[in-house]
Amino acid sequence: MADKIILGSQSTIMTIKQQLLKSIYPVLMRLSSLKSGRIKGNTLNKKPVVSIYNLEAMKINGESLLLKELKGKKMLLVNTATDCGYTNQYAELEKLYSEHKNKLVVLAFPANDFKHQEKGTDADIATFCKINYGLSFSLMKKSQVIKGDAQNNVFNWLSDAAKNGWNNLAPVWNFSKYLVDEEGVLTHYFDPSVSPLSKDILDAIV
Repeated sequence: MADKIILGSQSTIMTIKQQLLKSIYPVLMRLSSLKSGRIKGNTLNKKPVVSIYNLEAMKINGESLLLKELKGKKMLLVNTATDCGYTNQYAELEKLYSEHKNKLVVLAFPANDFKHQEKGTDADIATFCKINYGLSFSLMKKSQVIKGDAQNNVFNWLSDAAKNGWNNLAPVWNFSKYLVDEEGVLTHYFDPSVSPLSKDILDAIV
């Protein structure tokens, strides 16, 4: 019984490692900002071949979300993890969403695709995010976002030019970000090193 209690607290309250990662996040962002190719844009305004509004996603609480219900708002779709150097972007995503939710929807897709940095269950993830970051935007069920037979159908669309019109790049790490406009057009890919509160993202959602 004691083991279960310990495991439960570790999955909801920040571990020492997670606190350390949070403290070094500003340094990580400064270093990673030196990378090239951090942003891809739909410069030719390519339209989707397959509509993203045909897709359905599953929320972390088991409820279904039809993406057609989000038409008329921009969507920022992000693959996330709770044990990553970029995890503090949850706080930045929450601030972005709270300030722009009249025109922006944020959808977070937890995934364990990179160095096993999302080992928790859906319940663990939901509780961790609520306790530590007070998230009010939508968390989706844990899934695979990198290419493969089990790839989440939303990320399959985001990373297949034959469907979205121009982009074949799947997430390169946790907190890769894709921006879809009010009409379902994929407009941008942002590398994990691009802060949700960066001028690049703020300009793109105006």
